[in-house]
Amino acid sequence: MFWRRLAAIFAVWMCLSSPVWADAYEVRANHDPDGIGKIYMGREIAQVMGHQGAGWLERSSRETEEQPQKVMTALQLKPNSVVADIGAGTGYFSFRIASAIPQGKVYAVDVQPEMLEILNYLKDQKKLSNVEPILGNETTPNLPENSVDLALMVDAYHEFEFPQEMMLAIARSLKPQGRVVLVEYRGENPFVMIKGLHKMTQKQVRQEMSVAGLKYVETRNGLPQQHIMIFEKA
Repeated sequence: MFWRRLAAIFAVWMCLSSPVWADAYEVRANHDPDGIGKIYMGREIAQVMGHQGAGWLERSSRETEEQPQKVMTALQLKPNSVVADIGAGTGYFSFRIASAIPQGKVYAVDVQPEMLEILNYLKDQKKLSNVEPILGNETTPNLPENSVDLALMVDAYHEFEFPQEMMLAIARSLKPQGRVVLVEYRGENPFVMIKGLHKMTQKQVRQEMSVAGLKYVETRNGLPQQHIMIFEKA
């Protein structure tokens, strides 16, 4: 335990003392109207979809457009898994995961209190006791260290205002060999009719995850428009 903790402290110190951390972000006055003018590793960060768009997250067409059951299969959940749904929104995936892990737990994390109000309402309607809503902030999901088997981000990571800080915090929350799964619209494909800043390429995602010490495992491309990208805590 001592050596594991010492290694974790050293990894964080290396990130903090590296030029990447010290000069992680660039701010541009002239920027994409769908972005916030903040550049991270060559990518402009997208604007956050506000709670006013909650209805879009729960649209009936999402089942066919995004095929969430294929995401669920890719997660390879165990009945007692502990999962963090980062950017949970209305709980669209949180509730599906909770039903699949009856002895496990879902941390449903969002930075918007209004989203968590909606999530809490739907949680009561569904009578699910293994979902814990958590209010995060722009730099941390406020999760316990070494507590999570899997952190899932569905169409959320590209909106993180402080992606480097957030991913380091998420990495700290993972158990040894814990996994991170990102579902993002395919930035390589111009025929995916999503605004450019709300899509990501595999190359960009792998570059950004490596800064947090996450090892690339595989990409699954069985969804109509999105990548499922899987990483593991090194």
